Amino acid sequence: MLTGRQKRILEIVIKEYTRSAEPLGSEELLKQYDFGVSPATIRAEMAELTHLGYLYQPHVSAGRVPTDKGYRFFVNDLMKSRSLPVGEQRMLQEEILKLKARNIRLARTAAKLLATLSHNLAISGLIEEEEYFQSGIRSLLSNPEFSDVDEICRVVEVLDYLDENVDRIMSQLKEGEVQTLIGRENPLIKSDDCSMVVSRCRMPDGNTGILAIIGPKRMRYAKNISLIEYMTRLLGRFNP
Repeated sequence: MLTGRQKRILEIVIKEYTRSAEPLGSEELLKQYDFGVSPATIRAEMAELTHLGYLYQPHVSAGRVPTDKGYRFFVNDLMKSRSLPVGEQRMLQEEILKLKARNIRLARTAAKLLATLSHNLAISGLIEEEEYFQSGIRSLLSNPEFSDVDEICRVVEVLDYLDENVDRIMSQLKEGEVQTLIGRENPLIKSDDCSMVVSRCRMPDGNTGILAIIGPKRMRYAKNISLIEYMTRLLGRFNP
């Protein structure tokens, strides 16, 4: 069981790493946040979080970054749920209504809408027809985690064989359910650097669909979860 101070440190490390993609050390932590304790105490707490597996130190002289376990604890226990901002809700409603009025298949355009608002890679499609669409690959690969050629190849390979990989996700999901898969939990991309928020939804034409956002492990989880949840509900309103 983590103490209140350890939870706060973990939450701050995740917040700062999400913003900067740089490891955070105790000195940087204390410059920006007041804990009311000595630097030695903060160093000891960060060492304990590392020992417990919530943080790790990529290099001997570097600060700490979150582990999969750290992110999982954050998503399950620390993260405050949030509603999608009203402006973004309205934009999605208007776009979906316009597209539906023009009889444009929403499975194709949902990925573009999600990619625009998340600034990550988005996937949408129809399960029965094995028809999938993706948008936002440029945004995903612009993150520093994907400067390595091997990481780029892993992402591209997944997109090449998307229809074969989706079944592994859909078998784990109930309709309307949203899952967050962190790092190695993600069955699509066997990478330490990716996470995915995914749902099984009902498309307006009645078919079962998939909505997913794939981003770096330091993605904005609350934002992306709220996006997938809202889009899932929105599409469900137009069922025949």
